[in-house]
Amino acid sequence: MFAQGILRSARAGLLAGGVATGLLAAALTSPALAQETIKIGAPLALTGGLADEGHKQDVVWKMWVEKINAAGGIQVGDKKLKVELIEYDYQSEGQRASQLAEKLINDDKVQFLFSPFGSGHTKIVAGVGERYQVPTIACVASSESVYDQTLKYLFGTLSPNGGMTTAMVKFFKEKFPKTKSIAVLGRDDVFPKSMAEGIAKAAEAGGLTIAYKELYPVGTMDHAAALSSIKAAKPDWIYITGYTQDLILARKQMQDLGVTAPIVTMVTGPSYKEFTDGLGPLANGISSSSWWHHLTSYEGQGMWPTTAAFYEDFKARTKGDPDYVHGSCAAAGEVIVDALARAGSLDKAKVRDAIAATDIQTFYGPIKFGPNGMNLSRELPIIQVQDQAIKVLAPAAIKNADMIAMP
Repeated sequence: MFAQGILRSARAGLLAGGVATGLLAAALTSPALAQETIKIGAPLALTGGLADEGHKQDVVWKMWVEKINAAGGIQVGDKKLKVELIEYDYQSEGQRASQLAEKLINDDKVQFLFSPFGSGHTKIVAGVGERYQVPTIACVASSESVYDQTLKYLFGTLSPNGGMTTAMVKFFKEKFPKTKSIAVLGRDDVFPKSMAEGIAKAAEAGGLTIAYKELYPVGTMDHAAALSSIKAAKPDWIYITGYTQDLILARKQMQDLGVTAPIVTMVTGPSYKEFTDGLGPLANGISSSSWWHHLTSYEGQGMWPTTAAFYEDFKARTKGDPDYVHGSCAAAGEVIVDALARAGSLDKAKVRDAIAATDIQTFYGPIKFGPNGMNLSRELPIIQVQDQAIKVLAPAAIKNADMIAMP
């Protein structure tokens, strides 16, 4: 096991007044641990409402660490240094994420942070990283509001949300010219709220009428009232944002209440296998957008020279297909490798500046950070579930299906 990489996993719980380590597994013992290593800390949602998403990050980060260490480590100046990944379970609770980020920096002495899933929890962890000037790589945070000019040590591999909403409105109007109105229901949380507001703005700019627009609180277990109002509004397009379990619940209640429209979009549920598995035939026809798909054919530097190489490696390990979370989070590691090679040291300021100057091609696509630390916009996939499988509708270069109306 150790030959595959220096790796620690931990689950942390909270006691009154502080953090209890509650380690799942102690550090692997080996003489190599006594040598200098690059430590990367990751507060992860391995339990709680975001556990599905957290486990996606966990699997690809471990894949990446094992490949890096098997190749001898990361080049830093005239040395190659092994990577130690230190993970704690923050149980999908923002306050715990903050406390565990502090622990990773102060107790474990990590030199980098991988941020957790979602824009809200990313901003919390990034705030801690900023305070200690620890570079933080966010692989699943796309809300522009997170990347304000005060966070100089935060960098994100996803493109901004804005490009997704504008492109989708244009595409759907072309495919369904009779589309005149849209109903928007969004989770009141950073990323889902941003997407709900973004689609409403893009729809209005595209000439659509907003027939309904509301936010639902985090933890909502019944969407019946909102869905009944949407049904009464008779929109041509229903757009719902949230995380996987939110969207599964909403789709099931739509079926129970007879709520439908020619176009039904859920962001970002259909990007995940858990969504189609959880809904079965009810997932069919649901559209969405994504930041990456394994049908792309990118080539570049890093542990996986092509998209196909990453896909085959992931498939062999998990028996499933990777989604954008897997792709983006694996690529986050390549940002660190490239920056350290150019910085030639572990000096925080030098590494931060090297990350800011990133301009690389990877299996995931191009990564080049704008002034706010976000990856620059590019053409992103629009997808739809057909026959309980994810199909790509656009862009044309990777399209493998035509859009269909809801059954």
